[in-house]
Order: sequence, then structure tokens, then C-alpha cells
Amino acid sequence: MITIHHLNNSRSQRVLWLLEELGVPYEVKRYERLKSLLAPPELKRVHPLGKSPVLTEGELTLAETGAIVTYVAETHGGSRFQPERGSADWWRMQHFLHHAEGSAMPPLFMKLVFARIPGQAPFIVRPVAKALMKGVDTHLLAPRLADLLDNWDASLAETGWFAGPEPTLADVMMSFPLEAAGARIGFGQRRHLAAFVERVHARPAFRAALERGGPYAYA
Repeated sequence: MITIHHLNNSRSQRVLWLLEELGVPYEVKRYERLKSLLAPPELKRVHPLGKSPVLTEGELTLAETGAIVTYVAETHGGSRFQPERGSADWWRMQHFLHHAEGSAMPPLFMKLVFARIPGQAPFIVRPVAKALMKGVDTHLLAPRLADLLDNWDASLAETGWFAGPEPTLADVMMSFPLEAAGARIGFGQRRHLAAFVERVHARPAFRAALERGGPYAYA
């Protein structure tokens, strides 16, 4: 039996969604964030990094969302949620599977952190911190995020999914960056992005995963 060590308000929601789509039995062990928003120390007993998600099955302990969804699909999914191996769509899936955490999430995480810094700075330096963070956002983050959103919108234009006519692991992995981007900066006129998030949220398996893992926020 697969066990997912699941932290509230975290990216591990994607793993639960995939398991529901594939109809794979699993257990959820839930952990709650501390007031600092960090993961509780109990997670370090599961994996040395103390982060979520972590999958355990038998003797296997596996961290990193991309590795986990690949393991689930390869060992329990058959050919589901993956295009034909070696096809153009399969390689497109591989790209977005890695892109989600490698290129998409770092600037979105920086956006979140930089937005919080002024409020946590000492009152006397708060205006300076706010000005500095605004400069970083304007000259560094905003252009990079605009490029990313444009690329995602164009990638979804043909079929509504990232790697072919049906949802794949690419869509599982990209769901969180798009949710985070929509909450933190908005999509503007990029209609394919909003439609993608709505389509994912409407899937019965996604709603079932929310019931198992609990509501989560990505802002």
C-alpha cells in the first residue's frame, strides 16, 4: 500500500490527484505546518529533508514530486496519464514534468517571499525594504513571470493540455504553478491558463483528492 506523507497547503496535493485519477489505493498521513509555515519536525523521521510530499511503499521512501508522480505512473499506472513513449508528446510531457519545479516555481516562490519581507522587517526600515522589493519585482521577477505565463498560455492553446489531447503527468505537475501564478499575479488576458485551472478543478478525481488531503491554499 502506498502512503503519502502529506503537508497541508503544499504541492503534495498533486500526488493525491494522480492517485485518484489512476484509481490506485493509498493512505494519507497528514502533517500540519507550524506557525512559521515550516513543516513540522516529524517529517524528518520520514525523510531527512523534512519536506512533503514523501511516498513510502514497502522498503521504498521517495521524495520530490516529479520523482513520485513518475514512480506512481510507471509502477501503478500502466499507460495511463502518459503519451506513447518516445513520441513528441511524451518528450513534451518530460519537459513540463521537470519545468514545473525547475523553472516555474523558483520565481513564483521568490514572488511570495519578497512580498512578505517588508511586513516582517523592523518598522523603521520597512519603507526601504518595500522599495527594494518593489524594484526586484519590477526589474527581475515581473518580466520573467510574464515570459513564463506567455509560454504556458501558448502551450495550452492547441488542446488545453500541456502534452497532447489528454491530461498527462505534465498537467499534474503544472497544476500547482498555474494555481500559484493565478493567485499571486493573475493571468491577465491569457485565457487558456484560467481555463486549464478550471478544467483541473472540475475533475472528479481532483475533488476526491481534496477530500482526502484537505483544502489547501497556494497564495
